Amino acid sequence: MDKEQIKNIIDSPFEYDESEEVTMRSWLRDCFSKRMRLVMTYVNANYLILSALGIFSAIKFFRTDQAGYQIMYAAIFVCCNLWIGFVSVFGWVMMQRPSISREIKRLELRIAELNQTVKNK
Repeated sequence: MDKEQIKNIIDSPFEYDESEEVTMRSWLRDCFSKRMRLVMTYVNANYLILSALGIFSAIKFFRTDQAGYQIMYAAIFVCCNLWIGFVSVFGWVMMQRPSISREIKRLELRIAELNQTVKNK
């Protein structure tokens, strides 16, 4: 939003639709927007690579008879699963960013509306 649009909303606060709720559809639309395309590509690529590495290490773990290799493959499997968890949290945080910034803009508009109300009294 540019300053002119914000000024128009502030000047006519009754036209501002505050009933717009965050639905699953709008949340997914924000997640897969052009700005988030690189982040979602990064997250999905990490899922694929780490899942493949985890599956490979699990298969090698059960096919190996030597204890040293079993420990190594088990450690690789655990590390892959932990890293998938970290990437999931990162993706979740990045998906929440647009909705948080939208809420901040709504609060700014509410503060401006209350400021106008206080000035008029």
